[in-house]
Amino acid sequence: MSNQSEPSQNVILAEILKEMAPKSAIKAENTGILRERHGDQPDILIAESGRSPVIIEAEYEPAADVEDEAKKRLGAEIEKQTRPVEAVVALIYPEGLKAADDMKAEMRQAVLKYCFFQEARGTMEEPIRFPENGWLEGTAEDLSDLIRMISVPQKEVDKAAEALKNGIEDAALILDEDAEKRPGLSAEISKRVGLEDSKQTRRIACAIIANAMIFHEHIAGMHDDQIQIEPLRLVCGVDSPQDALMSAWKEILDYNYFPIFSIANKILARLPTSSAPGILNLLRLAAQRVESAGITYAHDITGHVYQNLISDRQYLAAYYTRPYSAALLARLAVDKLPSGHWASKESIDLLKIADFACGTGALLAAVYDLIASEHERKGGNLDDLHPALMKDVIFGFDVIPSAVHITASTLAGARPNIKLQDTRLHALSYGPVSGGRGSEVVRIGSLELLVGSSAKPLFDMADPGTRAGGTGEERAEQVNVDIPHESVDLIIMNPPFTTATNHAGEHANVPNPVFAAYDATPEVMKDMQERMKNLAQGICYDGNAGIASAFVELGELKLKPGGVLALVLPLTACSGKSWQKMRRLFANGYDDIDVLSIAAEDVDEVSFSADTNMAECLIIARKNSAGASDKPIGANIRFTSLRQRPQSFVHASELAKRIVNAQNVRRLEDGPYGGTPVTIGKVEEGVMLRSNGDLDGENWGVPRIHDYSIAQTAYALSQSLLWLPGSLEPLDLKMSPISSVGRMGFLHRDISPPPRGPFEKAPYTPTATYPALWNHNAQNEKRILCEPDIQLHICRGMESRANQIRATASRCHQNLDFGFISQPLTVAFTKDKTIGGTAWPNVLFTDDRFDYAFALWGNCSLGLLMHWWHSSRQHPGRGRITITAAKSLLTLDLRALSDAQLSLAEDIFNDFRTRDFMPAYLAHTDPSRAALDRAVLCDLLGFDEAVHNAVRDLSAKWTAEPSVRGSKYRPDGPIAV
Repeated sequence: MSNQSEPSQNVILAEILKEMAPKSAIKAENTGILRERHGDQPDILIAESGRSPVIIEAEYEPAADVEDEAKKRLGAEIEKQTRPVEAVVALIYPEGLKAADDMKAEMRQAVLKYCFFQEARGTMEEPIRFPENGWLEGTAEDLSDLIRMISVPQKEVDKAAEALKNGIEDAALILDEDAEKRPGLSAEISKRVGLEDSKQTRRIACAIIANAMIFHEHIAGMHDDQIQIEPLRLVCGVDSPQDALMSAWKEILDYNYFPIFSIANKILARLPTSSAPGILNLLRLAAQRVESAGITYAHDITGHVYQNLISDRQYLAAYYTRPYSAALLARLAVDKLPSGHWASKESIDLLKIADFACGTGALLAAVYDLIASEHERKGGNLDDLHPALMKDVIFGFDVIPSAVHITASTLAGARPNIKLQDTRLHALSYGPVSGGRGSEVVRIGSLELLVGSSAKPLFDMADPGTRAGGTGEERAEQVNVDIPHESVDLIIMNPPFTTATNHAGEHANVPNPVFAAYDATPEVMKDMQERMKNLAQGICYDGNAGIASAFVELGELKLKPGGVLALVLPLTACSGKSWQKMRRLFANGYDDIDVLSIAAEDVDEVSFSADTNMAECLIIARKNSAGASDKPIGANIRFTSLRQRPQSFVHASELAKRIVNAQNVRRLEDGPYGGTPVTIGKVEEGVMLRSNGDLDGENWGVPRIHDYSIAQTAYALSQSLLWLPGSLEPLDLKMSPISSVGRMGFLHRDISPPPRGPFEKAPYTPTATYPALWNHNAQNEKRILCEPDIQLHICRGMESRANQIRATASRCHQNLDFGFISQPLTVAFTKDKTIGGTAWPNVLFTDDRFDYAFALWGNCSLGLLMHWWHSSRQHPGRGRITITAAKSLLTLDLRALSDAQLSLAEDIFNDFRTRDFMPAYLAHTDPSRAALDRAVLCDLLGFDEAVHNAVRDLSAKWTAEPSVRGSKYRPDGPIAV
């Protein structure tokens, strides 16, 4: 029997890694490769142009010294390499490999253990270890994937991005000064960008020129046999850099690369002659800084900077998908495609992958990168694959031409040495397209494809008759975007989130924020809204959900059976009433559904995109194959609640592997036993839970939860079972939607102001004829019994309508916008019947005795739990529901209470009406809440003290949830009363 040495295994592993990364220089057991330490002998060295070298130090288990040996290699300088070692791998070979007869075959199949170290950023001295504790496990192929990701020179990426941003900002300041003196020229520049003349547009114009400069520098000298492309320092180092650069770019355009240089050259031509040298010098220096870092477009630097320059996102809501989030979504989506594609170029050529709201291409770039790396590891050649990926496989659409320019640059930059044949990246019309008015003369971008397979692209907004293709300009009438229904294998999108009802803040005076981009007039907005209604007559779209729901419908139409839909959506998609049609679509028409969310504390940590300041979710699902629509509703939905969003490409990759490979995942319906942990090494990164129950699109309350036993208890309550953590069996507790035991009052906009509502608001007086409980006021909400805060006056001529509303006044009011960290109450009670407003709409019952029991239940710990379960947890420490969604909010079935219980409820209410309650996030330490729990559970409902204690323990679990407490300090509890 052989006894293979560790150096022998290193040589074999290096050979395998070389097969998977043929463009890398990989050496094993070599001396003389470390500068100033020629006698040292790294086990394996991997180096590739444009990346930082990586060293692997390996030992057989137990490998007591391997981590220390690996850390010594950090910062090492390699002969003939310009970058030091930024990452090292500590690798453990399994003991069984010592006895291998066929070393290479067994090494390919072996499960290796490894971690890696990177130099810490900032002032930290200790290197960063991943995972923080424990080891990763994988094959040599997994190790190859890891090495590719950790070889990214992250320090250079950060420095280059900062330099690029600063160069663009400084150059744009010069354009801003010119705009005041030469408004005509500024307007011409803006036309080329495709946006209204503004500071943001001038920054985007500079970003486009800078991006083209980066690409220019990237391809300089690359095609010498066909075209002479000089570096920027030679091109721009003349008296008239503007003319010289235009001339150089015209030559490049005559050769190829229209998506990158067409718009840039037209913007360049409009720069003021006197200012152009200063602008171009700043942008050239920034571009050269990026190029000198040797960073490829796959790192999406320009896209990231570009997104920071777009202030119009308040209307377009086109937020940049963070690269690590994009990598996670792409990996989960690609994994659901049929296996066997990646080794065969012919199989990949047949795929169709689309993003109908591509922005700067972060998601498409992530999919491209994944396909390319998989193909190369299987022995393929990306130079052969790249043209087909660009021409036939990848489709990207957006309404901002300059964003599509960045997407084209990012994807083409992966193989700039390959001449483009054409691309399927198009800017589509958004807004008016001809004179006159009416829905037939406006367009709404990709959503035009809802009713057909084709749309007209517009790439150069200054000349609507042309678009820039991969090989030149073509007349628009010659080109169609052609995507038939049910033709796409993978649709991946982060669509705009804007809603028609978001009139807060800067949107207050905007008739319809969905269509308010590009300074659209009210008439144009109305026409676009009408166009949207005409196009979106299908399954998913709901104006209250926002424009993103229309993109889901578009994805459903274009996706072929068996295809994969991968989305970044607001967290309200999981619970909002307006998203119910979408959830039903997934429940009935899709299988193998994954829903990911982030249970972090801070508002800026709960999203997968940049700058949204709201919680988001990822939804990845495979469309049922033809004839497979009879599966049970809600089957096979897996929810993953992460502790934090992906922090690196490796982190994203490892999260995806664990989600994909998870076995025996706990079910929502199993009872309060918690979920299945998602661990990397010994670090718990999140928790998973699946559901095979009849969710029916009503509410996916599972996302963004740390402790899934709380979700399982809430779900059991929705089934009229009180099943508490630690209890072996459930107890009966009859529950019912509010709409079954009572009804909700009017929406506040139907009450005031006129002309929609018949009332005008005024300060409250004790003698008010029409008192109202309208707003949140912390001082007024410490007790269940609350005072009205305004009075209403009837507008002349609207008396009949006002009397209809007055007839719905009630004593009970439901909290719609529950701030758990500041408010104690989910139900407020007024002494006399009062009209409900924005925060406190009315809840009416046919039996006045129900008022007391409803107020008690709503404010006990179980009532708080059910409100939270039903609400959108889009912002930490806050649970919002709409007045429509409140109708399905589950409450105690008041009809099941006896006369004696209803009488007792009134007595209990009178005992608690003047007690002060703490904010909800302190429910576990609040003596009033604990006493109320006992009164409701034991006195009113007849449960024993053990149930009360279990509910108090549940209260402690609930208040520990980040969605409840946010980042607020939470003292330990519970307390005894």
